[in-house]
Amino acid sequence: MPFDTTDKAKIMIRRLSTFLFLFLLCPGFSGMAVAEEVAAAAAAPVPVADKGDVAWMIMATVLVTLMVIPGLALFYGGMVRAKNMLSVLMQVFVIFSLMALLWSLYGYSLAFTEGNAFIGGFSKVFLKGITPESMAATFSKGVYIPEYIYVVFQLTFAAITPALIVGAFAERMKFSAVLLFMLIWFTFSYLPMAHMVWYWTGPDAYTDAGAAAAATATAGFLFQKGALDFAGGTVVHINAGMAGLVACLLVGRRIGYGKEFIAPHSVTMTMIGASLLWVGWFGFNVGSNLEATGLSALVFVNTMLATAMATLAWSGAEWIVRGKPSMLGGASGAVAGLVAITPACGTAGPMGSIVLGLIAGLVCFWAVTTLKHKLGYDDSLDVFGVHGIGGIIGALGTGVFANPALGGTGVYDYVANAVAEYDMVAQLTSQAWGVGTAIVWSGLVSWVALKIVDLLIGIRVTEETERQGLDINEHGETAYHL
Repeated sequence: MPFDTTDKAKIMIRRLSTFLFLFLLCPGFSGMAVAEEVAAAAAAPVPVADKGDVAWMIMATVLVTLMVIPGLALFYGGMVRAKNMLSVLMQVFVIFSLMALLWSLYGYSLAFTEGNAFIGGFSKVFLKGITPESMAATFSKGVYIPEYIYVVFQLTFAAITPALIVGAFAERMKFSAVLLFMLIWFTFSYLPMAHMVWYWTGPDAYTDAGAAAAATATAGFLFQKGALDFAGGTVVHINAGMAGLVACLLVGRRIGYGKEFIAPHSVTMTMIGASLLWVGWFGFNVGSNLEATGLSALVFVNTMLATAMATLAWSGAEWIVRGKPSMLGGASGAVAGLVAITPACGTAGPMGSIVLGLIAGLVCFWAVTTLKHKLGYDDSLDVFGVHGIGGIIGALGTGVFANPALGGTGVYDYVANAVAEYDMVAQLTSQAWGVGTAIVWSGLVSWVALKIVDLLIGIRVTEETERQGLDINEHGETAYHL
């Protein structure tokens, strides 16, 4: 997707220099062809970013940062016991910082440069070659944004995804093991998934059928399969959800799980965190359009409606099943709705988004309250139940609700410059490819990574540390002084 505007200028200068050299030193040289090429290169417009788009993308990046620190940190922190509050805050805070650096060193290059169908190359390691004049393509022909803002916007996605995983093994994993696991998982799970789903050369390469085929051949594996994932249902949520499931299984249950009452220490904190996530998610979803357009407005509406519906669905289901609707349930429902609409927010219509929110609220409630207990795994803060299950619902639901007959936008054909005829069966097949790949790849990488970490330094704290709390033993401080 990134495109360097300096390339055209360099080509034009080289051609002009060659023309002058041959014209002066080679008698009889006819420079008509070269002159025409030089004139054509000079006439080709150099992409210029719209200041409104740039301003919006800066704001969207700030909003996604807000989702992680402090949004996700408080959302998770409130759900653990007081003795482990700081451990969760510290894990989220430091993971965000670590991922930011890894992204700039090699992550961006491996995710968003041409390599093969599964991973990019090393042409932009250390952000080599990127300047304030470098441009990144959007989803509209001839429209670009500065590559630096694209780099940092995608950085926030790369940072929040590993941070989501910590909720699955909260209250029992070594801090050192968390960081080493995240380094391995980011490198071998997040980066390949981001490349497979989101890497392409940009719409300007799609000038005719032949050029489109050639451009698509250089794109990521799941992009070539036609999988739609507007803002990260597979890359972020299924990816993190599967990692969380594998992690909680390998780390094991918390001491007393299923025998003792393990309650959140501050639902107030969780509600504040969920609210920050909801607000920040507009940057996450709407920013993924990369422009401030009418489609951005649709994404905003879809995100709002799906989240509101999922909140009501979860709360209503809990009211019926348990007799009382809880604040924790309402907050969890909101996040489930946000997760489910993420892959579909740019292609579903408003009514489709409401249906997705309804399904996500009900199914994720069932996964958290029934499925988890039947299977007996201790997913502390329901990473798999909300992000894994919600991500699957959203990814498959995208194939249904993108249908123009159901109010969706359809799939745009950049060669015809029009919306293509919609084939729901074909699109659902493409979506299934995305879901299956994310489940298998993240599950495999997570298992191998945790086994390596356990072999090198061990993954679980001692029983004494777990009983006393991770705050004082892992970080030497406590969240509250009573």
